[in-house]
Amino acid sequence: MQHLPRSSLAATVLGVVTLASPLAVPSAQAAGFTLSSPDIKAGGTIPKSFEYNGFGCSGENKSPALHWSGAPKGTKSFAITVHDPDAPTGSGWWHWMVINIPASVTELAGNAGAANSTTLPAGAVQGRNDYGANAWGGVCPPPGDKPHRYVFTVYALGTDKLDVPADATAALTGFMINGNTIAKASFTAHYGRPK
Repeated sequence: MQHLPRSSLAATVLGVVTLASPLAVPSAQAAGFTLSSPDIKAGGTIPKSFEYNGFGCSGENKSPALHWSGAPKGTKSFAITVHDPDAPTGSGWWHWMVINIPASVTELAGNAGAANSTTLPAGAVQGRNDYGANAWGGVCPPPGDKPHRYVFTVYALGTDKLDVPADATAALTGFMINGNTIAKASFTAHYGRPK
């Protein structure tokens, strides 16, 4: 078996990432780069309207409005993700992924995550969530669990566009987002359901 030098092995494993902008660096909180929502308070409880409608949940399955500011110089586009690291899957649960948001955009309207949304910014694309839909998938933790954490993140990317197939897994989309991230901003909110 042929052995590759460590540097060649790293280049082979990270081959997809080498397509990234030279500005791409490991994800870092940028000073002054912030994300907020008028609908969900950071550190607070997520209102029921953002709960999924299915799997025993009966919310309105609407995505919250989001606003961000202070993106670093060199930002060419944005991506948004919402992830529940407490879901009992071994890898958490991806509730929402939006990529190819133009660099001139600094907000998403409430319910922009509807299937076949007409309110997403031109060019923006919703990735597949862990419910299997290219849309917002609301919060729906198992009843009786300690309230789960939901991490809302905006990524400033060093590329104009991520070429990700429409049926790509959330893991692949996340890999491409992280490979092109120059900075990110997040907030966490919580949601639980009684047993």
